Amino acid sequence: MLGTPPALTAVAATTLLGTWFALRGWSGVAVAALVVAVLIWPVLLTSVVRHWRRRLPGTVFLVCVATQGLAVPAGTPAVSLPSGWSAWPALGCFLLGLALYAVAFRRFDLGQLRTGAGDQWVAGGTPAICALAGSKLLAVPAWRGTALHDALRPLTLVTLALSVCWYAVLVFAEVRWPRPHYDMARWATVFPMGMTAVATLSIADAAAVGRLWTLGQVLLWAAVAVWVLTLVGPVRHLAAYSR
Repeated sequence: MLGTPPALTAVAATTLLGTWFALRGWSGVAVAALVVAVLIWPVLLTSVVRHWRRRLPGTVFLVCVATQGLAVPAGTPAVSLPSGWSAWPALGCFLLGLALYAVAFRRFDLGQLRTGAGDQWVAGGTPAICALAGSKLLAVPAWRGTALHDALRPLTLVTLALSVCWYAVLVFAEVRWPRPHYDMARWATVFPMGMTAVATLSIADAAAVGRLWTLGQVLLWAAVAVWVLTLVGPVRHLAAYSR
């Protein structure tokens, strides 16, 4: 529904495609995707916030994911542009996304750690995409050696540390309260795990913290393993249904 947080996945998906095109040098297509995302983002965000309830599942953090999703493709081309003009709107989205994370956390039902079907992992994946957006800003050539760069580096590392802490808490919750049955919401577990790995690897380069590279590789293989297990779920479900 338009007024529910999952509606914001339209923004996140569009910005993901825009980033993919930007990394391959298709700047025209990347800009077009970013423009579409920018146009639909305020409409969907306003509708979602107006329909917020007191206690919500992990999808409440999509208000932040969608906003940081705008920062990533906007910050990506800034790395190759000497003036880095596109980094400024990316910085605005980055800071707004951090504020929205704090607001969303107040609405998040912590009981989802025990009962969530999988989308509780978005709580940890959200600071990961914040960290990824921060890593793009750290790589802007025009900002290197400035006070802004010096302020962004620790802020980005803090968001990554928050994501890793969430990761540990969520893994503990999975072990403490096992949920072996397949649920479509499990795909909302795969993306945050993958995002945490990508953010760790990206910051290892942007912030020049070599030790993070090993951690990022471990997290990446963990995400791949969970992706395979999640893929097996619907296959087994369909096989059992066809009997």
